[in-house]
Amino acid sequence: MITPRQIRAARALLGWTQETLADTALVALTALKRLESDRLEVRDTTRNAVRKALEEHGVIFLSSARGLGVMLVDQPEDMPAVPQDASGRKRG
Repeated sequence: MITPRQIRAARALLGWTQETLADTALVALTALKRLESDRLEVRDTTRNAVRKALEEHGVIFLSSARGLGVMLVDQPEDMPAVPQDASGRKRG
Protein backbone atom coordinates (compact mmCIF):
# COMPACT_ATOMS: atom_id res chain seq x y z
CA MET A 1 0.00 0.00 0.00
CA ILE A 2 1.33 3.45 -0.86
CA THR A 3 1.69 6.00 1.88
CA PRO A 4 0.72 9.68 2.01
CA ARG A 5 4.41 10.63 2.08
CA GLN A 6 5.03 8.63 -1.10
CA ILE A 7 2.11 10.33 -2.82
CA ARG A 8 3.35 13.80 -1.84
CA ALA A 9 6.88 12.90 -2.96
CA ALA A 10 5.61 11.53 -6.28
CA ARG A 11 3.62 14.70 -6.87
CA ALA A 12 6.72 16.77 -6.15
CA LEU A 13 8.80 14.74 -8.63
CA LEU A 14 6.21 15.40 -11.31
CA GLY A 15 5.81 19.05 -10.34
CA TRP A 16 2.07 18.53 -9.87
CA THR A 17 -0.31 20.36 -7.57
CA GLN A 18 -2.97 18.50 -5.64
CA GLU A 19 -5.48 19.81 -8.15
CA THR A 20 -3.50 18.37 -11.07
CA LEU A 21 -3.26 14.94 -9.45
CA ALA A 22 -6.94 14.92 -8.48
CA ASP A 23 -7.93 15.83 -12.05
CA THR A 24 -5.58 13.25 -13.57
CA ALA A 25 -6.73 10.48 -11.21
CA LEU A 26 -10.39 11.49 -11.59
CA VAL A 27 -10.89 11.78 -7.83
CA ALA A 28 -12.32 14.59 -5.75
CA LEU A 29 -9.80 17.11 -4.47
CA THR A 30 -11.12 16.67 -0.92
CA ALA A 31 -10.55 12.90 -1.19
CA LEU A 32 -6.95 13.46 -2.32
CA LYS A 33 -6.36 15.89 0.54
CA ARG A 34 -7.67 13.28 2.99
CA LEU A 35 -5.41 10.66 1.41
CA GLU A 36 -2.33 12.89 1.69
CA SER A 37 -3.12 13.90 5.27
CA ASP A 38 -3.01 10.29 6.60
CA ARG A 39 -5.46 11.25 9.33
CA LEU A 40 -8.73 10.20 7.77
CA GLU A 41 -10.03 7.05 6.16
CA VAL A 42 -9.94 6.94 2.36
CA ARG A 43 -11.59 4.48 0.02
CA ASP A 44 -9.36 1.90 -1.62
CA THR A 45 -10.74 2.97 -4.99
CA THR A 46 -9.41 6.50 -4.40
CA ARG A 47 -5.99 5.23 -3.34
CA ASN A 48 -5.83 2.90 -6.36
CA ALA A 49 -6.86 5.64 -8.81
CA VAL A 50 -4.16 7.95 -7.46
CA ARG A 51 -1.53 5.21 -7.59
CA LYS A 52 -2.49 4.30 -11.15
CA ALA A 53 -2.38 7.93 -12.35
CA LEU A 54 1.07 8.45 -10.87
CA GLU A 55 2.42 5.17 -12.24
CA GLU A 56 1.09 6.00 -15.71
CA HIS A 57 3.23 9.14 -15.62
CA GLY A 58 6.47 7.34 -14.73
CA VAL A 59 6.37 7.08 -10.93
CA ILE A 60 7.56 3.84 -9.37
CA PHE A 61 6.74 3.17 -5.72
CA LEU A 62 9.56 1.51 -3.79
CA SER A 63 9.35 -0.60 -0.66
CA SER A 64 12.14 -2.53 1.02
CA ALA A 65 13.27 -3.62 4.44
CA ARG A 66 15.22 -0.34 4.64
CA GLY A 67 12.25 1.92 3.90
CA LEU A 68 9.85 3.39 1.37
CA GLY A 69 10.39 5.72 -1.53
CA VAL A 70 9.48 6.81 -5.03
CA MET A 71 11.38 7.03 -8.28
CA LEU A 72 10.55 8.85 -11.50
CA VAL A 73 11.57 7.09 -14.68
CA ASP A 74 12.05 8.86 -17.99
CA GLN A 75 9.57 6.62 -19.75
CA PRO A 76 7.14 3.90 -18.66
CA GLU A 77 8.17 0.27 -19.21
CA ASP A 78 5.70 -0.26 -22.04
CA MET A 79 7.26 2.51 -24.15
CA PRO A 80 10.20 1.48 -26.36
CA ALA A 81 13.54 2.94 -25.42
CA VAL A 82 15.23 5.30 -27.86
CA PRO A 83 18.76 4.05 -28.57
CA GLN A 84 21.59 6.37 -27.53
CA ASP A 85 25.15 6.64 -28.81
CA ALA A 86 28.22 6.69 -26.56
CA SER A 87 27.83 10.43 -25.92
CA GLY A 88 24.30 9.92 -24.56
CA ARG A 89 22.63 11.51 -27.58
CA LYS A 90 19.46 9.87 -28.87
CA ARG A 91 19.80 8.06 -32.18
CA GLY A 92 17.08 7.36 -34.69
